[in-house]
Amino acid sequence: MTSSPVKSIVSFSDLEKLDIRVGTIEKVEDVPKSDKLVRLTVNFGEFTRTILVGMKKERKDVQEVAGRQALFVVNLPPKQMMGETSEGMLFDIGYANSVTPVLAVPEKPVPNGVNAG
Repeated sequence: MTSSPVKSIVSFSDLEKLDIRVGTIEKVEDVPKSDKLVRLTVNFGEFTRTILVGMKKERKDVQEVAGRQALFVVNLPPKQMMGETSEGMLFDIGYANSVTPVLAVPEKPVPNGVNAG
């Protein structure tokens, strides 16, 4: 593994702008015509979001994440990918270091929608 250089310093107020929450991945579906994307239906307690994630080539079975809690950024603007809208971003570990990514997960179950930080 190659470590990335430490990024430039940000203020706490910049960090506080990110809304990172725990959600349970309820459904994992294929995105037609994409060799990377899957569609996650994620339960955040008071709301549900559709989040597109490029994990097809990273896992033998993308269904293994169904039912798991993970961290997501929920206050990004919607993004169009392959004709579909993604309403957030999965917070994963390893991609930037060319390591097969893994989910960033709470150490034990917590209520859906709980904020990180």
